[in-house]
Amino acid sequence: MSRKKDSSLLLENRRAHYEYFLSDFMTAGIVLTGTEIKSLRARNASISDSYVLIRHGEAYIANMHIAPYKEGNIYNVDHLRDRKLLLSKQEIKKLSSRILGTGTTCVPTKVFLSHGYAKIEIAVAKGKQLHDKRETLKNKEIQRNMTNIRHSGGEESD
Repeated sequence: MSRKKDSSLLLENRRAHYEYFLSDFMTAGIVLTGTEIKSLRARNASISDSYVLIRHGEAYIANMHIAPYKEGNIYNVDHLRDRKLLLSKQEIKKLSSRILGTGTTCVPTKVFLSHGYAKIEIAVAKGKQLHDKRETLKNKEIQRNMTNIRHSGGEESD
């Protein structure tokens, strides 16, 4: 049986881009059960409140909600359980050194399928202050206006 060769985006954490300064992006695999992957493919999941923690030299994602698969019966598992992330030892060391005691955390930004496997993109995050969030919204609005001007073919009048 061949695996899909394309990657398709399943979930995106837009709130993370608004609330944090993101750096050091990494891609990791997720250890899931059969009913969890089916529910994830149906996009019955959320990563908005989740975060990555390191415990006993292994990385886990906590608070990732994957709804129980409606036809899963006894094979469904807890929808908020900690799920193991597949990272190399060097990546885990790098991640733990970045988030240990520095006022930073690690949050997921995207969940996607790659060659049929569920993958997650994580990033080291540092919290934004209120004025930084306002600046982000201001820049986003400026970009939106510039795009509208370019697509309309000229200057907009007030």
